Amino acid sequence: MAGPARTWRAGDREIALESPVIAGILNVTPDSFSDGGRFERPRKAIARGRQIAEEGAAILDVGAESTRPGADPVPADEEWARLEPVLGGLRDLPIPISVDTHKLEVAERAVDAGAAAINDVTALRAGPGMARLAARTGVGLVLMHMRGTPRTMQLDTAYGNIASEVGGALADARRAALDAGCEPGQIAVDPGLGFGKSMDGNLELLARLDEIASLGAPVWVGPSRKSFLGALLDVGPAERVTASVAACLAAARRGADVLRVHDVRETRQALDVERAIDARRAGDARGEDPLIRARAAGDPGDRS
Repeated sequence: MAGPARTWRAGDREIALESPVIAGILNVTPDSFSDGGRFERPRKAIARGRQIAEEGAAILDVGAESTRPGADPVPADEEWARLEPVLGGLRDLPIPISVDTHKLEVAERAVDAGAAAINDVTALRAGPGMARLAARTGVGLVLMHMRGTPRTMQLDTAYGNIASEVGGALADARRAALDAGCEPGQIAVDPGLGFGKSMDGNLELLARLDEIASLGAPVWVGPSRKSFLGALLDVGPAERVTASVAACLAAARRGADVLRVHDVRETRQALDVERAIDARRAGDARGEDPLIRARAAGDPGDRS
């Protein structure tokens, strides 16, 4: 799973990407497709944010506007009213916070409140303002591919060559961010699974993720509990945890650097197991890998 050693810069944080890391999702919305309403109250959201860090996430990604298919837009003032108390309550979090927003006004306030990165699901389609903000402040910038808006994106899911078209659009967005003054190390890209893609299109993007990785920017991927997994297996959002973890492992093998997930503990454990197996294959198994060494010291085996 590990690629060339590199980092992604998010504000004053350098996030190591020698192996894939996790961005834990915190939705402070009443209507997100999987967990809408669960963390709408600030106290619950703050507690969940701390839990996400404890479960092994390297980044906390906070969103206050649902981008599920068919979702209506939220005014900037309302989005910020949801975000402000949560960001204030998590200022001392030991991991950087990314804010999932495409509104420049909200992003500016979030950065002032301590956010280390902005996750823009429109990949700068509103103009270079978000990239200029990142260039001026040094925060990380995630550029995600989406056709249309959340309300319209699933009306057009046909592509001639989905990996080439999505990769080309992301390359153009990255170039625009560089032209606006961003440094290469600030910019990450995301193919936008579920955002204007069919089930087959999402699967093909995962299968060809190495082509997105070839752009040279860190790659975020968010298959977590998405509807294409539900369509594939005929299960609802709460029953997609195993499928989400499987998709994350597949993405990690094909070049994903950051896995954006709801189920942090389960994904972290799967990555740790795969890393331990990879270490054995690489000949590092004789107590050299820290994870193996820590586990081996107190592991009584499978007796019961």
